[in-house]
Amino acid sequence: MRISFYTILTAFSFYISLHAQIPDGYYNSADNKSDQALRSALHNIIDDHNEFPYTSSSTDTWDILQESDADPVNSNNVILIYTRESVNGPQEYDGWNREHVWAKSRGDFGTSRPMGTDVHNLRASNINVNSTRSNYSFDDCTSSNCNQIYGNSYSISALVFEPRDEDKGDVARIIFYMDVRYEGDSGEEDLEMTENILSSSSKSPRHGVRSTLLEWHELDPVDDFERNRNDVIYSYQYNRNPFIDHPELVDYIWGDQQQAAWNSSLSNPTVQ
Repeated sequence: MRISFYTILTAFSFYISLHAQIPDGYYNSADNKSDQALRSALHNIIDDHNEFPYTSSSTDTWDILQESDADPVNSNNVILIYTRESVNGPQEYDGWNREHVWAKSRGDFGTSRPMGTDVHNLRASNINVNSTRSNYSFDDCTSSNCNQIYGNSYSISALVFEPRDEDKGDVARIIFYMDVRYEGDSGEEDLEMTENILSSSSKSPRHGVRSTLLEWHELDPVDDFERNRNDVIYSYQYNRNPFIDHPELVDYIWGDQQQAAWNSSLSNPTVQ
């Protein structure tokens, strides 16, 4: 059965209209701040989220992902990062698995709470692509040894993974979230982006490549799937990804607006 693009778009618009609402006042404490003061305020807003187990008989990350990554056309399915396949949601383990976008070895936090179970950093994924991605740095694959898998490029020798264009912004904004959410307090790792390509064995809490991720954020703007996902995760964890709600924050934290004061009223990304 073929489904027209118009049908998908209409269903998705209705789907998103049920969500995509930033709570009033959520970012008030970050207003009129700049540079490190702004970063600190954002960290405090999204810090200490409500934690869920990685795998459990009660509500766990599998359950949340089945809702947050649900196919808007078929709520029984989930949409997979890196491939955009729509697969059976309840068929976890066999049909799909969980990708730690900020690789869990980069900081060696595994699947422990809160870093290893933070659903903002987890995406439903094709099992083979997840394995291929390994813990490689995100960067443009320009090596002569680049290979392809489902339209993604990767190089084992260069230790880089380049997602398809449709997923580049999604990846970047997840990495930005992890960088600001985890600052080394409360016994957590201090996660930071880097320009360096790390070895596969490195457990340093660093991930990159920062300049490339900043470019990908511009190349692939926030879409309705991300906005809905942000809302669903907020309904469980009670924290949000600021770079989905306010994409311009990237410029205020890492770009050419670092010395300027940010105000949440300057942008209104909410879908009406």
